[in-house]
Amino acid sequence: MSKGLPKRSEDYSLWYNELVKKADLAENSAVRGCMVIKPYGYSIWEKMQAQLDKMFKETGHTNAYFPLFIPKSFLSKEANHVEGFAKECAVVTHYRLKNAEDGSGIIVDPDAKLEEELIVRPTSETVIWSTYKNWIQSYRDLPLLVNQWANVVRWEMRTRLFLRTTEFLWQEGHTAHATSKEAMDETVQMMNVYAQFAEEFMAVPVVKGKKTENERFAGADETFCIEAMMQDGKALQAGTSHFLGQNFAKAFDVKFATKEGGLDYVWGTSWGVSTRLMGALIMAHSDDNGLVLPPKLAPIQVVIVPIYRGEAELEAISVKVSEIVAELKKAGISVKYDNRDTQKPGWKFAEYELKGVPVRIGIGPRDLENGTIEIARRDTLTKETFALDSQPIAEKISTLLDDIQEGIFKKALDFRTSVTTEVNTWEEFQHVLESKGGFLAAHWDGTPETEEKIKELTKATIRCIPLDRKEEEGSCILTGKPSSGRVYFAKAY
Repeated sequence: MSKGLPKRSEDYSLWYNELVKKADLAENSAVRGCMVIKPYGYSIWEKMQAQLDKMFKETGHTNAYFPLFIPKSFLSKEANHVEGFAKECAVVTHYRLKNAEDGSGIIVDPDAKLEEELIVRPTSETVIWSTYKNWIQSYRDLPLLVNQWANVVRWEMRTRLFLRTTEFLWQEGHTAHATSKEAMDETVQMMNVYAQFAEEFMAVPVVKGKKTENERFAGADETFCIEAMMQDGKALQAGTSHFLGQNFAKAFDVKFATKEGGLDYVWGTSWGVSTRLMGALIMAHSDDNGLVLPPKLAPIQVVIVPIYRGEAELEAISVKVSEIVAELKKAGISVKYDNRDTQKPGWKFAEYELKGVPVRIGIGPRDLENGTIEIARRDTLTKETFALDSQPIAEKISTLLDDIQEGIFKKALDFRTSVTTEVNTWEEFQHVLESKGGFLAAHWDGTPETEEKIKELTKATIRCIPLDRKEEEGSCILTGKPSSGRVYFAKAY
């Protein structure tokens, strides 16, 4: 099997696009700007979804579903919100088609114009808060902890598979609370859930922080985020959690009777991650040979490839493999036995290397005689001969998968550390940004104007104000004005 992948060092963007396609993750669709997520790619997303859904439910959330269409008037009720999304909205104006009288084809029926246009949801705050008005009357109805798994549409001019498409899949949590503190605690909790998922399951280290006013979600009082670093030195926002204050409650008149007998607006949050996480997973770990998947999210954790000549050898190998498969499955390890006779072992080895299967087992007639198997690791591309009577196979593979998961995370963390640089002058900032990239920890005077000017001059943005930053006096790299701490700048996806 010829992989034909470009090298990351030569053209990172092309490498990424080709890898997504050749590894059978996704492809461009007939609809401009949209993608088809192929079965192998979707199975990775399903594993992400299942784990996140479990974590949401463990923190008290339940799932619901809200309409795809949002009345235009809903969006205009929260001024900052509509301003933030207006340029990305797809609008439905008619509800019927008809055949053209001249026989030229189907046309929009001009008599079927909607009284009020409908927006294809770019996010669901407005339609959900209009619903919450009916659900919330008293403090007894709070907190309301709801999540939705859905698709959204944000009209994009420049698209890239998983990273930025016109339609994408995501989850969006929307919660309502009796107090500001409860809502803020929820906002921080969900940021921490995302960080835990990214690090423990995706094996992607993240920086937890707050967004600046310029980068804040439209309609939020505060936005928390997790930021990841890709192998090309660009950052990727991997998840956001928003403290909405009472903004949407006031816009949709969502009030509740307090314990004290008064009437107050509820406090809200929203939070979400999307199929953009697939892009992060690919770019954080993969290499010039293909995908490198963390075992906890790999659809196939172990693949077994028989090496044989003739049906008799295959039959003998298959008997032994069936024992191995049974032991691995009993231990909760996902395993595939690829006994196809349409491809040679070498072709299969290359295919599973491309698809990032963490562990590959090879077994042939000589292995049967010696009671051994060959185990290959995808992350390090190393091999070892393993004696089946030396240790239970499930125990060996479980330990190996744990080691791979930890090793992938450590490699990504070491890389992030190597491309995180403190800079103190404008000249140093520009030099490091162009020659090295990564996170630049620098002082900033706190003004939106300076932030915009730096972005205009360098295309670097403030990714976050790290939550764990130390307070230190300094001078803004651009203006020289006083600063009380460093923020993280980077070029980003």
